[in-house]
Amino acid sequence: MNLGSPDSTSVKDVGRYLNEFLMDERVIDKPYLLRKLLVSGIIVPFRSPKSAEAYKSIWTPEGSPLIEYTRQLQKELQLQTKVPIEIAMRYGNPSVKSAYDKLQSQAAPEEVIAIPLYPHYAMSSYETAVEYAREIHSKNKYPFKLTFIKPFFSHSYYINALTESIRPYLSQPYDHILFSYHGIPERHVMKTDPTNSHCLKAINCCSLDSSAHATCYRHQIITTTNLVAEQLQIPHGKFSFSFQSRLGRDEWLKPYTAKRFTEMPREGIKKLLIVCPAFVSDCLETLEEIAHEGKDSFVQSGGESLTLIPCLNTHPLWVETLASWIKEYEGGDRQMILD
Repeated sequence: MNLGSPDSTSVKDVGRYLNEFLMDERVIDKPYLLRKLLVSGIIVPFRSPKSAEAYKSIWTPEGSPLIEYTRQLQKELQLQTKVPIEIAMRYGNPSVKSAYDKLQSQAAPEEVIAIPLYPHYAMSSYETAVEYAREIHSKNKYPFKLTFIKPFFSHSYYINALTESIRPYLSQPYDHILFSYHGIPERHVMKTDPTNSHCLKAINCCSLDSSAHATCYRHQIITTTNLVAEQLQIPHGKFSFSFQSRLGRDEWLKPYTAKRFTEMPREGIKKLLIVCPAFVSDCLETLEEIAHEGKDSFVQSGGESLTLIPCLNTHPLWVETLASWIKEYEGGDRQMILD
């Protein structure tokens, strides 16, 4: 289960997609009437034409890169397991219901395992995917049991796949590698803190043991960054993390990727590698926001080169990771299952 994409690059289709996405109460967590006013009255009318142009710059003959990479992942994974596999998007098509219907007609399963393709927990990504999948399951009274794979930000298979997808790029000269993650408002981190007293409240909160870490996006992205950097033996000071794709004027997690693009050249960072581990499939946020817009900003600020390291997409180790989780669950191992 991935994020989703417009059906086409037309302003109408992009507007429909943005409306569905931004009206999600876990994305813009404002009261319904205020959210409706912001989304339908301000954001979608002004953002749709610009977003449509951005989508056109990355669109392929097959359509949306995110959808196509997810379909390719499905095909590669199906070669490694006899379990029927379907894909679904949280927003847009193919829908969760269509995936359930296909699985039900093909195999009449006793259980469906849903894998939200988000390594880290956030209410606007992993949580909304799980709750929406549950809602469609319950509303349509499907007879099968629904089970979820939990966030895999620190799982050794995932870390190894991500590490090995990055490793070839370290053979070229570079000054710094930036791990850029999708940003979220600070209040989202505090909202998902079960203790109500730890996240962004305790000093050095992400490095202190806490039950809040199970649902703390910031702690989890820092964990991923450090595990990968350690495995790649990247020296301290030669890597860092930041957050992209900010929307609105609220305080979001910092530092902001866009701001770092303008600061880094002044710090002597001229050759930049960038990886976006919050995404497992390349999409608008990586191919346009980083590789095009971000690169232009970095170079205009004095940088010499910015190289985007592709997302996992259909990397063989990523396919093997998903296949291993399926096989392990079939064998009775429940460590990756959401309780």
